[in-house]
Amino acid sequence: MEIKVEIINRELIKPSSPTPHHLRCFDLCLLDQLQPKVFIPLVLFYSNNSTVNPSDLPHFKAADISHRLKTSLSETLSRFYPLAGRVKDNVSIECNDAGIDYLEARVNCSQSDILERPEQKMLYHFLPKEIVCPQPSTERLVLVQVTFFDCGGMAIGVCVSHMLADAATTCMFIDSWARAALATRASDIAVLLPEFSAASRIPPRIEFNIRSPSRRLGNGTTVTRRYVFHASNIAALKAKAASTKVPQPTRIEAVSSLIWKCAIIASRSNHRSLMPSMLTQMMNIREKLVPPFPKNAFGNLVCTFGAQTTESEIQLHNLVIELRKRKEAICEDYATKLYGDEAFSIVSEKFKQLGNLLASKDIHNIFFSSWCRNPLYDADFGWGKPTWVTVATMVLNNPIVLMDTRDGSGIEAWITLSEEDMALFEHDKELLEFASFNPSVLN
Repeated sequence: MEIKVEIINRELIKPSSPTPHHLRCFDLCLLDQLQPKVFIPLVLFYSNNSTVNPSDLPHFKAADISHRLKTSLSETLSRFYPLAGRVKDNVSIECNDAGIDYLEARVNCSQSDILERPEQKMLYHFLPKEIVCPQPSTERLVLVQVTFFDCGGMAIGVCVSHMLADAATTCMFIDSWARAALATRASDIAVLLPEFSAASRIPPRIEFNIRSPSRRLGNGTTVTRRYVFHASNIAALKAKAASTKVPQPTRIEAVSSLIWKCAIIASRSNHRSLMPSMLTQMMNIREKLVPPFPKNAFGNLVCTFGAQTTESEIQLHNLVIELRKRKEAICEDYATKLYGDEAFSIVSEKFKQLGNLLASKDIHNIFFSSWCRNPLYDADFGWGKPTWVTVATMVLNNPIVLMDTRDGSGIEAWITLSEEDMALFEHDKELLEFASFNPSVLN
């Protein structure tokens, strides 16, 4: 079936109250300056949920839903005021309340057509076209597309500029928006407020000369597959990955290490060489620093670390040990030093080291981004929690995106590899022992 999406309305949503004059210039922090100029693209799918009281949302009328979404979005932008502004220069945002794009669309299929057998390329139908290219031309910092299905379900596509937001900030924005929508009929709903202190502790540099580690675009054809690791399989995988050095691997460590191992084996088989491999991952450092940032700190409070292996015989538990060691090392390095002028020195050095490794053609690189433990499945705008939340992968070299499953105990992985590597990867017996290939979201 050919999916056709019709845009039926486009509006500019502005903050419900003007940003005070003294807040009109928002400083980026040093870590914001390192981020690529791409959008973080999330899609939340909502079914026509019969458990919601029809008197609360009569017949799920599109006009009623859209009115609630736009009103609460406007209120949320007044709290997250930098997102409604425009980039001023390489160190600041002009918080001029210019607004964000809000699109409404209809699609010629049922939601079950998408959720029964999800494909990555389908997700782009539910996102504004402006963000699909590697270097988006739009000056907006947030774009939203609400798409209505024939069955009464809907999809909310949210795209936030990576210049201002990491995964935690994006999830906080969506959570605050959902709470604002619920608050229109329940006065006891607490709405989250962002905290804007990042630039005061990790100031930007006007003369910015740090080169962010380059994650090369894939050469040739890439293939994306979806795998789901259910809770019982993760428990078995953690037991298999355990060792005396890491007796209790985390869910993310166990799943990441298995995917990494299978990707290494596939790459080495195709290249017919024992090429070293490096896993690069982003990590939220809000609570890792001394003193810690609050959980609601706004911005890109993340660091990148790389774990390497040169083993000729790849052992799962050794990959877990290497991951844990590199995470702890980066936390130790950043914990007390990411402050003021010293932040620039340490970030420059770390990124230089990582950049040299990523630029090498003699190292197999794979990039992980984990969205797990972010409360996206709690985003209830007034008609129930989402049936499925997912992220459209960005056009980086070999990206692996990890998301929680709806029950919070499993992990969903979007895995992108070269066509040649994927042909071997998807038949790996150890992978298929613990992961299910693209199961229905509806089961």
